[in-house]
Amino acid sequence: MNAPTFSAVFVVFVFAALAWRTWLALRQMRHVERHRDQVPADFEALIPVEAHRRAADYTRDKQRIGLAETLAVDGVVLLTLTLGGGIAAIDAASERAFGAGSLRELATVFGVLLASTLSTLPFDLYRTFAVEERYGFNRMTPGLFVRDLAKGMALAVAVGAPLLLLVFWLLRTAGPLWWLYTWLAWLAFTLVLVVAFPRWIAPLFNRFTPLEDGELRQRIERLLARCGFTASGLFVMDGSRRSSHGNAYFTGFGRTKRIVFFDTLIDRLTPDEIEAVLAHELGHFARGHIPRLLSVRFALALALLALLGWLYAEPAFHQALGFSEPHIGALLAGFSLVVPVFTFPFQPLASLMARRQEFEADAFAAQHASARSLASALAKLYRDNASTLTPDPLHSLVYDSHPPAALRIDHLRKADPLNGTASP
Repeated sequence: MNAPTFSAVFVVFVFAALAWRTWLALRQMRHVERHRDQVPADFEALIPVEAHRRAADYTRDKQRIGLAETLAVDGVVLLTLTLGGGIAAIDAASERAFGAGSLRELATVFGVLLASTLSTLPFDLYRTFAVEERYGFNRMTPGLFVRDLAKGMALAVAVGAPLLLLVFWLLRTAGPLWWLYTWLAWLAFTLVLVVAFPRWIAPLFNRFTPLEDGELRQRIERLLARCGFTASGLFVMDGSRRSSHGNAYFTGFGRTKRIVFFDTLIDRLTPDEIEAVLAHELGHFARGHIPRLLSVRFALALALLALLGWLYAEPAFHQALGFSEPHIGALLAGFSLVVPVFTFPFQPLASLMARRQEFEADAFAAQHASARSLASALAKLYRDNASTLTPDPLHSLVYDSHPPAALRIDHLRKADPLNGTASP
């Protein structure tokens, strides 16, 4: 394949992805608007029609800004950086500043990262301080937003630079299989990061305090004992500093596993509902979803790095990006931008696998806690987070990692009869 052919195929995929995503977004907005005035029967006892309308409006506004970002960033900016010579211009500036060598390659990678971040910044600002603010979710201040952005960029450099320097060294010294050794290094790096994240990285952004003694902690400890699950600690995170949305999650690996609750979640749900939500999360571990997910990610990374190894020696790729010879920094940056364009057709498959795992985790929660309490908790979370209860079926099929609310409630009813309602 020559450079013009590669460029033509890439452009076709870019516009196909944009058309597909635009059509799905418009479908979602129309479908939600059509069902704006009717609360699904399973939620009528808990969610007032005004709250349902608010969720529809929130979904519409998020879709609008998301669609604008897609067309601008995944269309104009992407083509400018790749076929438009943007990466080549950043690399030329890096060469003028640092000459040939690893510093040039590092500067190119982080220069492209900076350009991508700046291109999404206006949309992030509008999403946070207009959309989220309008619906009462935003707690972020401009100062906190800037600090988070600065910390994120500094962390990317501090963590990413050593790994990139190792990749550059392997390319020079490891021969044709440099990509395989890169994968092994990335594998070790990822496992270290999973262990390090809860202890040293997450606290840079949030405050974590041990869950207080009381009914909730006792219920959780009994649940962990029943499920044979051990954790290094139960923590409450100050999620309310940034948003009023609620959540809970597991983090860490092996002995570093932690259970984290947003303070907003604890404020809104009853102890039995929190226990049911946690039982759902435990279900992901009990059913082997986490090791399975890591295995898939590791396999995909191996395949992508093998592809990168081939493209590094393929003139069509670097010539399409505006280079007469390959430069690993520029090609890594270009590869990270190009690959998602060709993988969008696989999104429905990834979503399908994720939804199946959610059903399995729900079934585990129904067995070890209470299906009724989980259904009640889900209904409250949908209400308080202004999540639409009536998504477009095709949009949901493609994008949603969680099943639609009504479908989840129906499955939970079969596990534990709820007398036809999702209310507590």
